Amino acid sequence: MSLEMTHDCPECSNDQFWLTASTTMHLGEKTKWTCTECDYKLIRINGIDSSESAAL
Repeated sequence: MSLEMTHDCPECSNDQFWLTASTTMHLGEKTKWTCTECDYKLIRINGIDSSESAAL
Protein backbone atom coordinates (compact mmCIF):
# COMPACT_ATOMS: atom_id res chain seq x y z
CA MET A 1 0.00 0.00 0.00
CA SER A 2 1.25 3.43 -0.89
CA LEU A 3 1.71 6.07 1.79
CA GLU A 4 0.63 8.84 -0.62
CA MET A 5 -2.62 9.37 -2.52
CA THR A 6 -3.65 11.87 -5.19
CA HIS A 7 -7.14 13.19 -4.42
CA ASP A 8 -8.69 16.66 -4.74
CA CYS A 9 -8.98 18.29 -1.33
CA PRO A 10 -12.41 19.90 -0.77
CA GLU A 11 -10.88 22.53 1.56
CA CYS A 12 -7.91 23.77 -0.51
CA SER A 13 -6.45 23.37 -4.01
CA ASN A 14 -3.98 20.66 -2.95
CA ASP A 15 -4.18 17.12 -4.31
CA GLN A 16 -1.71 15.23 -2.08
CA PHE A 17 -2.76 13.17 0.94
CA TRP A 18 -0.67 11.12 3.39
CA LEU A 19 -1.80 7.84 4.94
CA THR A 20 -2.10 8.31 8.71
CA ALA A 21 -3.80 5.04 9.80
CA SER A 22 -4.98 1.72 8.41
CA THR A 23 -6.97 -1.17 9.88
CA THR A 24 -9.09 -4.11 8.75
CA MET A 25 -12.65 -4.36 10.04
CA HIS A 26 -15.80 -6.30 9.16
CA LEU A 27 -16.67 -3.79 6.39
CA GLY A 28 -13.23 -4.12 4.79
CA GLU A 29 -10.05 -2.05 4.92
CA LYS A 30 -10.38 1.34 6.63
CA THR A 31 -7.73 3.99 5.93
CA LYS A 32 -7.36 7.55 7.21
CA TRP A 33 -5.73 10.19 5.02
CA THR A 34 -4.59 13.78 5.78
CA CYS A 35 -4.11 16.63 3.30
CA THR A 36 -0.48 17.78 3.23
CA GLU A 37 -1.44 21.47 3.03
CA CYS A 38 -4.52 22.18 5.19
CA ASP A 39 -4.72 19.14 7.52
CA TYR A 40 -8.14 18.10 6.12
CA LYS A 41 -8.81 14.46 7.04
CA LEU A 42 -10.70 11.87 5.05
CA ILE A 43 -11.60 8.23 5.71
CA ARG A 44 -11.85 5.50 3.08
CA ILE A 45 -13.54 2.14 3.61
CA ASN A 46 -13.06 -0.29 0.69
CA GLY A 47 -12.22 2.59 -1.67
CA ILE A 48 -15.27 4.75 -0.81
CA ASP A 49 -14.20 7.96 0.91
CA SER A 50 -15.98 10.24 3.35
CA SER A 51 -15.96 13.21 0.96
CA GLU A 52 -18.05 11.21 -1.57
CA SER A 53 -20.57 10.02 1.02
CA ALA A 54 -21.36 13.61 2.09
CA ALA A 55 -22.63 14.33 -1.43
CA LEU A 56 -25.21 11.53 -1.31
